Amino acid sequence: MSEQENHFLLILFGGIVFAFLMSLFVVIMIVLHRQRQIQNRHKIEHLQSEHEKTLLNVENEIQQETLSQIGRELHDNIGQLLSLAKLSLNSSKPEKQAEVKEYINDIIREVRTLSKTLNSDWVEAVTLDEFISQQLVKIQSTGYCETSLQSDGTFHDLKKDQKLVMIRVIQESLNNAIKHALPDHITIKITKTDRSRKIEIVDDGRGFDTSIKSTGRGMDNLAKRMQTIGGKFEISSQPGAGTVIRLELPA
Repeated sequence: MSEQENHFLLILFGGIVFAFLMSLFVVIMIVLHRQRQIQNRHKIEHLQSEHEKTLLNVENEIQQETLSQIGRELHDNIGQLLSLAKLSLNSSKPEKQAEVKEYINDIIREVRTLSKTLNSDWVEAVTLDEFISQQLVKIQSTGYCETSLQSDGTFHDLKKDQKLVMIRVIQESLNNAIKHALPDHITIKITKTDRSRKIEIVDDGRGFDTSIKSTGRGMDNLAKRMQTIGGKFEISSQPGAGTVIRLELPA
């Protein structure tokens, strides 16, 4: 066999080996890509499952909070009105009969308010600003502390799942302030920048040292819930200097 033929065979063999290696490389890349797709799909399914669990937990907690509120209203408000109406009915005085009519009208108004609260569509019907305002009015009406709301209306277009989480996080933050901070004033500020929308829940209460690890998981749970809707949860506080909670969503 001539040298030229040997050279040709060598080139041919090299070409075959190169083609084989390229084919093997392509196959390996396809397999790795498929594996990566499967892993990403599993991650997405896991995140969706966690998101759905979080929303379900939030809905259940809001439902329990609503039922507790209705129970208090039935016991403290409507129950009292019914007792007063019963006492007035036992009287033969004409002015007492007029009082009964007023009590009944009050009871009807209270029942209508409670029926609206039981409506599961209330989350979609109320804006976040309206919900926050209602919560602050309730707190102030108890005489516990003064409250105020400063808002530019930037959270008016929230999706239902975002609003559900935000409502529960705000509720829990306000409950924590009432239980632990002992503030004279609670202020909620709602603002928007080019990159984000922010809610600040500020109280002038006794504060605490954030460097000391809490035994509970309340703040961690709130942070995780904000993460499920693409948001952030931050808290800053110092003993004697009050507490600031920041909730942030992309603009």
